[in-house]
This record gives sequence, structure tokens and C-alpha cells, in this order.
Amino acid sequence: MKLTLSQRLFAVFCVLLLACCGASAWLQIRASDLREKEVIQSLSRGLAAHIARDGALADANDMNAPAVRRLFSQLMVVNPSVEVYLLDNTGRIRADDAPPGHLKRDHVDLAPVRSFLDGATLPILGDDPRSDDKRKVFSAAPLAAPGTAPFGYVYVVLLGEEHDALAAKASASAVLRTTLASMGLVTLLGLVAGVVAFGLITRPLRRLTEAMRKFDARGAPAEARALPLIDALDTHDARENERDEIIVLESAFAQMAERIGEQWRALGQQDRERREMVANISHDLRTPLSSLHGYLETLSLKSDTLPDADRRRYLSIALAQSAKVGHLAQSLFELAKLEHGMVAPEPEPFSLADLVQDVFEKFELSAQSRGVGLSAQIAPRLPSVMADLGMIERVLTNLLDNAIRHTPAQGTVDVTLAPAREQADRVEVTIRDTGPGIPPAMREALFLRPFASGGAHRGGLGLLIVQRMLQLHGSQIRLIDTQGAGTTFRFDLPAAIAQTGDGESHMRG
Repeated sequence: MKLTLSQRLFAVFCVLLLACCGASAWLQIRASDLREKEVIQSLSRGLAAHIARDGALADANDMNAPAVRRLFSQLMVVNPSVEVYLLDNTGRIRADDAPPGHLKRDHVDLAPVRSFLDGATLPILGDDPRSDDKRKVFSAAPLAAPGTAPFGYVYVVLLGEEHDALAAKASASAVLRTTLASMGLVTLLGLVAGVVAFGLITRPLRRLTEAMRKFDARGAPAEARALPLIDALDTHDARENERDEIIVLESAFAQMAERIGEQWRALGQQDRERREMVANISHDLRTPLSSLHGYLETLSLKSDTLPDADRRRYLSIALAQSAKVGHLAQSLFELAKLEHGMVAPEPEPFSLADLVQDVFEKFELSAQSRGVGLSAQIAPRLPSVMADLGMIERVLTNLLDNAIRHTPAQGTVDVTLAPAREQADRVEVTIRDTGPGIPPAMREALFLRPFASGGAHRGGLGLLIVQRMLQLHGSQIRLIDTQGAGTTFRFDLPAAIAQTGDGESHMRG
């Protein structure tokens, strides 16, 4: 059976709690036993010395066996828990009053006896002659005849067999029950406290687990708000609890989930825009390709019967449509290079006024044929700009071409160059025409996707290329709202150190 992390942690806690309770109970019993032995040994410290003062125990440097047994019997009647032994200088037992078969040793280690006589810290445990391995508290005193050197020891076991039997019965009843009851109570209280503590500690972890389980990488708006973590977690609270690893993890996951959702939605939007762009470009390509195919087919089928004038006209139209297809293909290739970072600007200082003049000369014949006037307003002492000359020329070319094509006869296209209103170190470029303007429905996505050309539609690959090139220069093309008819575009470029122009100039084409 697989357990969750919380269940495994709680199981480990329960095992550790039971182990701690068992160790605590054992230490408590052990400490109580040692305390009891210390008290008994302290109270009975002089018992062996009192027995040794009885002159009847020794006679002429030896044991008086009948007197010893008589004294031992009297002591056992007065205090059944004590056992008295007489030892020689080597620790061998010379006299005792143990029932037949109860004596398990004939020798007692004298090292604890000497420690006892030297006043060492109690309790001191010595050998129990009636057991093979037990050690018990005792009282001891040297044994000697009057006026002679000690020839043995009085060795009194203070907690003998009778005490062990009674203690075993008491432990099996009251003491054991009390110990088990206290251990059970402590364990129960510990488990209750552990459940509450684990509930409080693992609540953020469970919330994070639930949030991760419900997380949908697609990041749909309705689903993104379904994450309980994002709703419940407050950034201020996360900062206040920055030392709590789980809170920090929650905050990081919430930010990650929100960021992934935003990125996914952005990718979805880009994918939709890309599909729409492909559809619009396909529409723009289909018309000239169909026209090109039609005229070439006509020339192929009727080449022998067509008059020379019609043949030249058909070839001219086919060439114009072929040039249009080539222009679209070139624009697509250029846009692809810009979007994939294959083009990098090479900034250099140049005069923006001179560049505008050159672009005007390029469109002079086209504007005259359409009856559109070109004018430029250049502020005095206009600084040079630091930008890629070829890219900015392409930007101005695309914007002017777009403006001329959508400006009716007798209209005007005006270019204004002036220092930026909010940033003195930038030059602002404004291109204004008197055409029909851009419908409100198209303005929001004007620089995001191309629209089908024709009529009053103003979006296209040219504006997308303009936007990408200006973004490489740290600028943005903006559509300015103006009263009345016409369209106004504006962008700015960083100024260079050199200054050009010493007065206002006015150019017309």
C-alpha cells in the first residue's frame, strides 16, 4: 500500500513518539530503581559494621560457625530482605544461612567492597551469592578479633530473594499498570498534538499539491483562476513568511503557473495571428497569381490571333502581377528574418532630414501621378540620429508608400521631424496623410497581423516590417488619434551628438 507524504511523515512521527515514550518509561523506571537502591544502601550503610562488632562471630582469628548461624537466623527473622555472609580476605564465602541449593556462588568480588569501605558514591552494586549474574546493593565491614588485623568481611545483601519476590509481584500489579497507563496517556496526548501540528504544518503543502494537480499548462483564463493557490496566496504574506520554505515554494509555483499561463495564451494568440496572416497573405497572393496565370494562358492560346497591341498590354499586366508577387515574397522573407533574429541593426550617425529628402525623391513621380503632395517640416537645429541607415530608410519607404497609396487626389502627405516632447535625447518622426483613415475595428491589431489589401484597409506586411525594425532600435510605431480624416503615425529615434540644420526648412515634392 502506497502512502502519501503526509501519511509517511505521520507514521514516522508515531514510531518516534512510541520509541521516545518507551525510552522515557525505561529511564524513569531505571532512575526510580537506582534511587531506591541508593536510599536503602545509605540507610543501611552501618548495618555490616554493627554486626561485625559482635565478638561472638570470630574466635582466635577464625569464624565461630554456630554463633554465625544463630545470628543470621535472628537477622532474617527481623528483616527477611537482608542476607548476611562472612567472607575471608580473598572473597570466598565462609559462612551463610542460605537454604540448601540457593547458593550459586562461593566467591564474591571484593572490589565493590573496597569501594564501599572507601566511601565511594552510592549506590554501589556487588555480587549476589544467590544468583549467577545479578548484582545488588550491600553493606560491608571488615571482620577482626580484638587487637588483631582483619581476616575477613561481613557482607550483607540488602535486597535479597524475599525482596525480589515481593517486588516482582508489586511490579506485575500496581507499578506496571501505572507505568503503562502513564505511557499510554503520554502517547495519546502526543498523537493528538501530532495530528494537530501536522495538519497545520502540511496544510500549505496540501494546498500546493492540490494546486499542482489542478494546474493546466494551457493557461485558459477560466482555468487559470481555478487554481486555489493563486487566489489564496497573497504576495505580501509570502514576503512576511519568506523563511517558511513551503510558503516560498507556494509563491514561486503561483508565479510560475501565472507566467506559464500568460505565455501559453500569448503563444495561442500568436498562433491564431500567424494563421490569420497566412490566410490574408494567401488571399493577396491568389489575386495576382490568378491574373498572371490568366493572361499568360491567353497569350499561349491566342498568340497567333492577338494583335500586337493586345499582346504587349497582356505582357505588361503579367509582368506587373509578377512584380507584385515578387514584392510579397520579398516582404515575407524579410519579415521572417526580422522575427527570427537573423537581422541586427548597425547604428551610425546620419541626418534624418537628408534621408527624408532622399525618400521624397524616390516617391516624387508616383505622388505626382496620383495628384498627392509631399511636404516635410523640420525643426531648427535638429540633431542627427544614431540608427541603422538602411532600416530607417525602409521604415520611411514603407510608411510613405502606404500613405501615398491611400491618399486621394489633391491630398497631402506630411512628414514632421522634431525633438521628442518627453525625451530631449530623441528625435520624433510624424507622418500624416489626408486619406480616409483606419477603421476603429482594425486599430488594435494594426501592427500584429496584416489585413487584406484594398479599399480603406491599411494593415499589411509593410507595417509589420516597420514595427519589427523599430523594435530593434528600442522604439515603437504608434497610431495617433487625430480629428477629421487622415492617418497619423509616429515613432522616435535616439539622437546623436552632432547637430544638423540651422533653421526651419520646408520641402515639397
